[in-house]
Formats: sequence, structure tokens, C-alpha cells
Amino acid sequence: MTDIALELRGITKQFAGHVAVRDLSLDVPRGAVYGLLGPNGAGKTTTIRMILNVIAPDSGTVNVLGAPNTSPGLLDRLGYLPEERGLYKKMQVRRLLRFLAELKGVDGKTADRRITEWLERLSLRSPEKDWGLSKVDELSRGMQQKVQFIGTLLHDPDVVILDEPFSGLDPINAQALKDTVVELKHRNKTVVFSTHLMDNAERLCDSVCIIARGDKVLDGTVAGVKSEHHKRNVALALAGAPSDGVSAILADHALVSRMDDNNRYFEIELTAGGDAQLLLQRLIGAGAQVQRFELIQPSLHQIFLDRVGAGSVEEGMTGHG
Repeated sequence: MTDIALELRGITKQFAGHVAVRDLSLDVPRGAVYGLLGPNGAGKTTTIRMILNVIAPDSGTVNVLGAPNTSPGLLDRLGYLPEERGLYKKMQVRRLLRFLAELKGVDGKTADRRITEWLERLSLRSPEKDWGLSKVDELSRGMQQKVQFIGTLLHDPDVVILDEPFSGLDPINAQALKDTVVELKHRNKTVVFSTHLMDNAERLCDSVCIIARGDKVLDGTVAGVKSEHHKRNVALALAGAPSDGVSAILADHALVSRMDDNNRYFEIELTAGGDAQLLLQRLIGAGAQVQRFELIQPSLHQIFLDRVGAGSVEEGMTGHG
């Protein structure tokens, strides 16, 4: 059995002369949580559709669980939550989920048992209320997303692919989804999800691939990516707004290469010759009330901005995903 769940080699896809994905190669290990990261329009959804054989690459190959993704029956071992959510609004939730399970070859008795388990796990069934007996359009948007997520998992797939799964979820439902992703990993399932939200990726992923304008920018383990891009970064928190003198120090390019204002603290990248102790001394000398001054690894968000650039992020807010 191969240790690689997904193997992409040189896949390229064009739409009307626009290159959505260009010569993309990557390996997704079995049992990993893998993030496909990039701004909207970077090529993430197109890549996922090629993995699922919804569309064929113009060139390159896709292997899933050691076999070409065109192999008969292979896609029944995958679960897919598309970015465009869609359920039969007038169907009862349980009947809809049973229908989706049977499409994947799950017998009715097994499907009913799994549906009950998942409804309870995701707080859609309790002694007071069984939302499985309601019609889909009687559920809130967050509940409907949970139902579609359940439909993705009922056939117990070996690889789960989630396209922008956190989009539109409130914190409670987002936490339920994160908990389920971690549980799937503990069961040695492979989870691939696309997102442009770097915080979610940093908390959940073992490995990531960043795509921008259809090109792979970097890939590797989260720890490896952060180590490779480890520059001298400082987390700085101040009591109150910075004075003009403090602002001038933070704008001094002899010390500070880049600064990201996160409201509650600044993430500062020192210049190649910048001295953290000198920066701290100058800040205190300027009267800054320092609450936090800590050498840190750069966040995935900072690495993303460094490698992709804020301009690319803004440009990527529309277009093929």
C-alpha cells in the first residue's frame, strides 16, 4: 500500500486561453490533514475538480490511493464537499442523507445507523429535537452545511476533500467541523481542504501547498515551511497607541523590514542586520510601554503575504477558483 494518498504530476488546465492551473505537482501523504491555500481565483477549486475527475487536466496525471483517478469505483473511496453548497430543499433530512449514502453503495440499515450517529455528533439530534425529521429548508444555513458535511462522510471515505469548508460558518459550527477533521485524521483518513483563511490552515494542517495565479508557490509540512522562512520576527504589544516617536522607530528600515499591524499586537520582521535588543532598547527609550516582546516564527499568514504579495491577494478575489 502506498503512503501517498494523492499524487499530482505536472497537471495543467486552461479555460479559453486562461491558465487556471499550471504544471502543478504535489504529494499528499495518507492520514494527513493537507491544506490547499491561496486567494480566491488561485486555482484551488480547479485542482480539486481535476483530482475528482470532474474535469480532465490538459496535461499531467492524477493518482488517488495508488491508482489513476479514472479507475472504476475509485471515486467511491472519496468524499467531496463542494464550495457551492446544494441540497434538495423540500426533502426530509434523513431521507436525503439515506439517498446520498445509497448512491455510494451503503445499504439502508447501515446508512440509518450512521445518519443517527452523525446527527447526534453534530448536535442535530437530541432528546428534545431530531432535525433529521425536518425538511432541509426548515434548517438554518449552518445546519444545512452540517447536513451536507454528513452526506460527504456517510460512506466512510478514505480521502475527504473539502472545498472552502469554513465559508459562512459561525464559530460554533466551525469548531464542530474542526473537531471532525481531527477525528478523521485520528482514524488515518486523509483530509484535503482548500481555504484562503491562513489561521485555520495553521491550526489544522500537517502540510500545505500555496497556489497563486495557478502556480505552486511552495509546499511542505507546516513546521518545515515556517522553519524555511524563519526570519527574525518579533511579536510586539504596546499599552495604548504608539507615539510618533515609536512609530518612527517601527518605520526605520535599518531595523524593521516589514510590519503587520494585527490590532492587538504587531508582527515585525527585522532586517537582515537588525538587532532585536536594539529595537527593544530604542522603543523603551522612546517611552513605549511594552507588554510583549517575543521572538517568534512567522505565521502562515505572514509567509503567504511575503511569497504571494498583498496585490496578488486583492487581484485574486474573483475568477476561477
